[in-house]
Amino acid sequence: MTTVANPTPINVMLAGIGGQGLVMTTQLICQAAFLEGFDLKSNDVIGLSQRGGMVWGSIRFGDHIHSPNIPPGEGDYLIGLEPLETLRWQHLIKPQGRLLMNTRQVAPTRVQQEQEPYPVEAIEKMQAVRRTHQLDAVAEAMKCGNGKAANTLLVGCLSHWIPISEKSWHQAIDDTYPEKLREVNHKAWRRGRELAAAWE
Repeated sequence: MTTVANPTPINVMLAGIGGQGLVMTTQLICQAAFLEGFDLKSNDVIGLSQRGGMVWGSIRFGDHIHSPNIPPGEGDYLIGLEPLETLRWQHLIKPQGRLLMNTRQVAPTRVQQEQEPYPVEAIEKMQAVRRTHQLDAVAEAMKCGNGKAANTLLVGCLSHWIPISEKSWHQAIDDTYPEKLREVNHKAWRRGRELAAAWE
Protein backbone atom coordinates (compact mmCIF):
# COMPACT_ATOMS: atom_id res chain seq x y z
CA MET A 1 0.00 0.00 0.00
CA THR A 2 1.39 3.41 -0.96
CA THR A 3 1.07 6.60 1.06
CA VAL A 4 -0.62 9.50 -0.67
CA ALA A 5 -0.62 13.14 0.44
CA ASN A 6 -3.80 14.90 -0.59
CA PRO A 7 -4.72 17.61 1.93
CA THR A 8 -7.94 18.50 0.09
CA PRO A 9 -10.57 15.81 0.61
CA ILE A 10 -12.31 14.31 -2.38
CA ASN A 11 -16.01 13.96 -1.66
CA VAL A 12 -18.10 11.33 -3.46
CA MET A 13 -21.84 10.95 -2.97
CA LEU A 14 -23.86 7.90 -4.07
CA ALA A 15 -27.64 7.80 -4.35
CA GLY A 16 -30.06 5.14 -5.48
CA ILE A 17 -32.94 2.82 -4.71
CA GLY A 18 -32.89 -0.16 -2.38
CA GLY A 19 -31.82 -3.27 -4.26
CA GLN A 20 -29.43 -1.50 -6.63
CA GLY A 21 -26.28 -2.52 -4.76
CA LEU A 22 -25.28 0.85 -3.38
CA VAL A 23 -23.59 -0.59 -0.28
CA MET A 24 -21.27 -2.83 -2.29
CA THR A 25 -20.48 0.04 -4.65
CA THR A 26 -19.52 2.17 -1.66
CA GLN A 27 -17.28 -0.65 -0.44
CA LEU A 28 -15.58 -0.89 -3.84
CA ILE A 29 -14.65 2.80 -3.91
CA CYS A 30 -13.51 2.72 -0.28
CA GLN A 31 -11.32 -0.30 -0.89
CA ALA A 32 -9.64 1.34 -3.89
CA ALA A 33 -8.98 4.52 -1.90
CA PHE A 34 -7.61 2.48 1.02
CA LEU A 35 -5.28 0.51 -1.24
CA GLU A 36 -4.00 3.76 -2.69
CA GLY A 37 -3.03 4.91 0.79
CA PHE A 38 -5.67 7.54 1.49
CA ASP A 39 -7.27 8.19 4.82
CA LEU A 40 -11.01 7.79 4.33
CA LYS A 41 -14.38 7.84 5.99
CA SER A 42 -17.64 6.50 4.58
CA ASN A 43 -21.26 6.42 5.53
CA ASP A 44 -24.26 4.70 3.98
CA VAL A 45 -27.90 4.78 4.98
CA ILE A 46 -29.35 1.30 4.65
CA GLY A 47 -32.37 1.57 6.93
CA LEU A 48 -34.62 2.16 3.91
CA SER A 49 -32.79 -0.32 1.71
CA GLN A 50 -35.80 -2.52 1.04
CA ARG A 51 -36.61 -2.58 -2.65
CA GLY A 52 -38.06 0.76 -3.66
CA GLY A 53 -36.66 2.64 -0.66
CA MET A 54 -34.32 5.60 -0.94
CA VAL A 55 -30.66 4.83 -0.10
CA TRP A 56 -27.54 6.95 -0.15
CA GLY A 57 -23.92 6.92 0.89
CA SER A 58 -20.94 9.23 1.13
CA ILE A 59 -17.19 8.72 0.85
CA ARG A 60 -14.49 11.23 1.74
CA PHE A 61 -10.81 10.52 1.21
CA GLY A 62 -7.60 12.50 1.38
CA ASP A 63 -4.73 13.11 3.80
CA HIS A 64 -6.67 13.41 7.06
CA ILE A 65 -10.43 12.84 7.11
CA HIS A 66 -12.44 13.48 10.27
CA SER A 67 -16.03 12.92 9.15
CA PRO A 68 -17.82 10.97 6.41
CA ASN A 69 -20.52 13.59 6.02
CA ILE A 70 -20.44 15.88 2.99
CA PRO A 71 -21.72 19.41 3.69
CA PRO A 72 -24.21 20.81 1.15
CA GLY A 73 -22.39 22.26 -1.83
CA GLU A 74 -19.07 20.56 -1.01
CA GLY A 75 -19.38 17.30 -2.96
CA ASP A 76 -17.10 16.73 -5.93
CA TYR A 77 -18.93 13.79 -7.55
CA LEU A 78 -22.37 12.26 -7.38
CA ILE A 79 -22.96 8.75 -8.68
CA GLY A 80 -26.70 8.60 -9.28
CA LEU A 81 -27.86 5.04 -9.77
CA GLU A 82 -31.28 6.37 -10.77
CA PRO A 83 -32.36 9.76 -12.24
CA LEU A 84 -34.78 10.85 -9.51
CA GLU A 85 -32.21 10.06 -6.82
CA THR A 86 -29.60 12.03 -8.75
CA LEU A 87 -31.97 14.98 -8.69
CA ARG A 88 -32.70 14.50 -5.00
CA TRP A 89 -29.05 14.69 -3.93
CA GLN A 90 -27.52 17.10 -6.46
CA HIS A 91 -27.68 19.94 -3.89
CA LEU A 92 -24.69 18.38 -2.11
CA ILE A 93 -22.44 18.80 -5.15
CA LYS A 94 -20.31 21.84 -5.94
CA PRO A 95 -21.43 23.98 -8.89
CA GLN A 96 -18.35 22.73 -10.80
CA GLY A 97 -18.79 19.12 -9.60
CA ARG A 98 -19.80 16.20 -11.79
CA LEU A 99 -23.00 14.17 -11.76
CA LEU A 100 -22.71 10.62 -13.14
CA MET A 101 -26.28 9.55 -13.80
CA ASN A 102 -27.65 6.18 -14.80
CA THR A 103 -30.67 7.00 -16.97
CA ARG A 104 -32.44 3.69 -16.26
CA GLN A 105 -35.50 4.64 -14.18
CA VAL A 106 -36.51 2.63 -11.12
CA ALA A 107 -39.63 4.24 -9.72
CA PRO A 108 -39.43 4.57 -5.92
CA THR A 109 -42.25 3.44 -3.70
CA ARG A 110 -43.97 6.84 -3.51
CA VAL A 111 -44.09 7.08 -7.31
CA GLN A 112 -45.36 3.50 -7.63
CA GLN A 113 -48.11 4.30 -5.15
CA GLU A 114 -48.96 7.47 -7.12
CA GLN A 115 -48.19 9.65 -4.10
CA GLU A 116 -45.89 11.80 -6.21
CA PRO A 117 -45.15 12.08 -9.95
CA TYR A 118 -41.84 11.16 -11.55
CA PRO A 119 -40.10 14.56 -11.98
CA VAL A 120 -39.07 14.38 -15.63
CA GLU A 121 -39.01 18.15 -16.17
CA ALA A 122 -36.97 18.80 -13.04
CA ILE A 123 -34.41 16.19 -14.11
CA GLU A 124 -34.12 17.80 -17.54
CA LYS A 125 -33.62 21.22 -15.91
CA MET A 126 -30.89 19.76 -13.68
CA GLN A 127 -29.11 18.36 -16.72
CA ALA A 128 -29.22 21.75 -18.40
CA VAL A 129 -27.52 23.59 -15.53
CA ARG A 130 -25.29 20.89 -14.03
CA ARG A 131 -22.24 19.13 -15.43
CA THR A 132 -24.12 15.89 -15.94
CA HIS A 133 -22.75 12.78 -17.65
CA GLN A 134 -25.60 10.44 -18.39
CA LEU A 135 -25.74 6.91 -19.73
CA ASP A 136 -27.85 3.78 -19.53
CA ALA A 137 -25.35 1.98 -17.33
CA VAL A 138 -27.40 -1.23 -17.32
CA ALA A 139 -27.39 -1.44 -21.12
CA GLU A 140 -23.66 -0.72 -21.26
CA ALA A 141 -22.97 -3.34 -18.59
CA MET A 142 -25.03 -5.90 -20.52
CA LYS A 143 -22.62 -5.40 -23.42
CA CYS A 144 -19.88 -6.44 -21.00
CA GLY A 145 -21.75 -9.58 -20.03
CA ASN A 146 -24.02 -8.72 -17.09
CA GLY A 147 -26.35 -5.79 -16.50
CA LYS A 148 -25.79 -6.15 -12.76
CA ALA A 149 -22.29 -4.72 -13.27
CA ALA A 150 -23.85 -1.32 -14.03
CA ASN A 151 -22.60 0.20 -10.79
CA THR A 152 -19.04 -0.94 -11.45
CA LEU A 153 -19.29 0.66 -14.87
CA LEU A 154 -20.28 3.96 -13.22
CA VAL A 155 -17.33 3.59 -10.84
CA GLY A 156 -15.14 3.11 -13.91
CA CYS A 157 -16.41 6.46 -15.16
CA LEU A 158 -15.59 8.05 -11.82
CA SER A 159 -12.10 6.56 -11.86
CA HIS A 160 -11.17 8.70 -14.87
CA TRP A 161 -11.19 11.83 -12.68
CA ILE A 162 -9.95 10.79 -9.25
CA PRO A 163 -6.32 10.08 -8.20
CA ILE A 164 -6.46 6.33 -7.66
CA SER A 165 -4.26 4.06 -9.78
CA GLU A 166 -5.62 1.37 -12.09
CA LYS A 167 -3.71 -1.19 -10.03
CA SER A 168 -5.63 -0.24 -6.90
CA TRP A 169 -8.95 -0.30 -8.74
CA HIS A 170 -8.37 -3.76 -10.15
CA GLN A 171 -7.27 -5.09 -6.77
CA ALA A 172 -10.35 -3.52 -5.17
CA ILE A 173 -12.61 -5.30 -7.66
CA ASP A 174 -10.93 -8.60 -6.81
CA ASP A 175 -11.34 -7.86 -3.10
CA THR A 176 -15.00 -6.85 -3.40
CA TYR A 177 -16.54 -9.42 -5.73
CA PRO A 178 -16.54 -13.23 -5.66
CA GLU A 179 -14.33 -14.92 -8.23
CA LYS A 180 -17.16 -15.77 -10.63
CA LEU A 181 -18.11 -12.07 -10.94
CA ARG A 182 -14.65 -10.55 -11.20
CA GLU A 183 -14.12 -10.80 -14.96
CA VAL A 184 -17.37 -9.06 -15.89
CA ASN A 185 -16.79 -6.34 -13.31
CA HIS A 186 -13.28 -5.71 -14.63
CA LYS A 187 -14.75 -5.40 -18.13
CA ALA A 188 -17.50 -3.05 -16.94
CA TRP A 189 -15.00 -0.90 -15.05
CA ARG A 190 -12.78 -0.57 -18.13
CA ARG A 191 -15.79 0.28 -20.28
CA GLY A 192 -16.84 3.03 -17.87
CA ARG A 193 -13.34 4.49 -17.89
CA GLU A 194 -13.36 4.52 -21.69
CA LEU A 195 -16.72 6.29 -21.78
CA ALA A 196 -15.55 8.96 -19.34
CA ALA A 197 -12.43 9.61 -21.40
CA ALA A 198 -14.62 10.12 -24.47
CA TRP A 199 -16.68 12.77 -22.64
CA GLU A 200 -13.68 15.09 -22.29
